[in-house]
Amino acid sequence: MNIEEFRNYCITKKGVTEEFPFDAVTLVFKVMGKMFALAPLERIPSQVNLKCDPERAIELREEYDGEITAGFHMSKVHWNTLHLENLPPKLIMELIDHSYDLVVSKFTKKLKAEWASLK
Repeated sequence: MNIEEFRNYCITKKGVTEEFPFDAVTLVFKVMGKMFALAPLERIPSQVNLKCDPERAIELREEYDGEITAGFHMSKVHWNTLHLENLPPKLIMELIDHSYDLVVSKFTKKLKAEWASLK
């Protein structure tokens, strides 16, 4: 999966926006204003950061040694860095979904109701 395919998958999810809040080269994806993915566009080979359940994060790092690592410049407990070119696209999409779902699950009741009302 390349960075454009990653971007296209992320922006199809409900309530997602993309922006550059940190600098001109780090693309951030948010659901209802809450960050769930970062893509440093200048990184070659392409890599992204995704939120992950702490236990699953450790399992993934062990199973995909070197291809999934502790989140670069992020909380090492809650974020993983994925090297896109060396991982199966199906796994990457599953981990995007996981990150998105983790963020949505932490919404306040008000935000969850707002998100649920979106088409």
